[in-house]
Amino acid sequence: MTNPRTYHVITYGCQMNVHDSERISGLLEEAGLERVAPGSDALGAGADVVVFNTCAVRENADNRLYGNLGHMASIKATHPGLQIAVGGCMAQKDRDTIIGKAPWVDVVFGTHNVGALPRLLERARIEREAQVEIAEALETFPSNLPSRRESPYSAWVSVSVGCNNTCTFCIVPALRGKETDRRPGDILQEIGMLVDQGVQEITLLGQNVNAYGVEFGDRQAFAKLLRACGTIDGLERVRFTSPHPKDFTDDVIAAMAETPNVMPQLHMPLQSGSDRVLKHMRRSYRSQKFLGILERVRTAMPDAAITTDIIVGFPGETEEDFQATLDVVRESRFSAAFTFQYSIRPGTPAATMPDQVPKQVVQERYDRLTDLVGELSYEENLRLEGRDVEVMFATGEGRKDSETRRMSGRARDNRLVHVAVPDEPELRPRPGDIATVTVTHAAPHHLNSDSGFRDLRRTRGGDAWEAATSAPPAPAGVGLGMPAVGRPR
Repeated sequence: MTNPRTYHVITYGCQMNVHDSERISGLLEEAGLERVAPGSDALGAGADVVVFNTCAVRENADNRLYGNLGHMASIKATHPGLQIAVGGCMAQKDRDTIIGKAPWVDVVFGTHNVGALPRLLERARIEREAQVEIAEALETFPSNLPSRRESPYSAWVSVSVGCNNTCTFCIVPALRGKETDRRPGDILQEIGMLVDQGVQEITLLGQNVNAYGVEFGDRQAFAKLLRACGTIDGLERVRFTSPHPKDFTDDVIAAMAETPNVMPQLHMPLQSGSDRVLKHMRRSYRSQKFLGILERVRTAMPDAAITTDIIVGFPGETEEDFQATLDVVRESRFSAAFTFQYSIRPGTPAATMPDQVPKQVVQERYDRLTDLVGELSYEENLRLEGRDVEVMFATGEGRKDSETRRMSGRARDNRLVHVAVPDEPELRPRPGDIATVTVTHAAPHHLNSDSGFRDLRRTRGGDAWEAATSAPPAPAGVGLGMPAVGRPR
């Protein structure tokens, strides 16, 4: 009896890519492959099939991909039968260029035809020729494909794919297409299935998640969906990412505040605090509208944690524009901000704009912004010292947990919390279990509870984790947990 072929998926980029990678893994396992654990070589990991699920949002994504593909050439030379596939946004963008630069790649597939991967791999193996297949429109919603979920207790649930906005710095609409919405009944049916499997936290996912409903003409569809999630027994935590300020309406704020299992956490991309830059970015809001949204959110949910995205050095950004960004950041008091240095993306309007900001200026402004964000997030975290928070424990959240005798998890507002736990395994929480802790120490990007936990609740999510870790995993359902909120990678 021959051993089954093995696979390894390497994921770059956004939460949608993570979601797609779970589908890729599910498809490969349905085709009879087995996943290998990453070894000393994180790229090859000894697998028979290596899939790169790529991102095209930032300039260094190109360099990273082609550098890794170059490394794979030497691995393939010593591994007969190894197949290399490239998918995702970079594949959608570069198409035949990938084969031209890396002719040892076997398959190139795009964002719209993830489900074609097993067929393309088999065709490449039989014909001994690279297969490039890029669909121009979505063939099937990713949620309709098999999945290998990484977390038994948390899951992504995609509500839409694509984006109808025309931000001048963003290439995503060209690669993911126009927004396509799932029907509410399909979404709720999937959530119900996940809860039956032990999932207790879901994250509603979309490129512009709060525009959900635009395709079938219901501007209140997203608020209705949040409220419907509140009726699902066993669903403890609901989150969503990422919304757009132009589509963020008061009915969504009310639904968040009035639905107990919708978490008091909001990721609201600012991008710039300068109205002039926002206009050139083609972002259809201005700083006062943005601040007004935050004020209404905090009026409805005083303890809400608000995070954001900010781009530094957009073409034409002056020192005055940058100061306006710093002013909005001070007033917004974000619990965390994901800050990016602008990089040219060919195919976007911003790529050909005049007055590109010199690299050294961008770096200096970026450093000032990250210093300010760190100071403010630290001040916001200090407010929680001495307060009780509810933590859902998770795997992979605390890199030093084994050294510090802690377990880590997320508070309801998605802040990262490191909690002291007993030495005895039977007394510790399981991933997915929930407990109350008192914050004893705050840091800029996390909270500590050195006094341990109380009111530990053994959950169905913890049961699902225990069952999954004691038996071989199988493809099921959808999704992974939340994107990390804290110190940007």
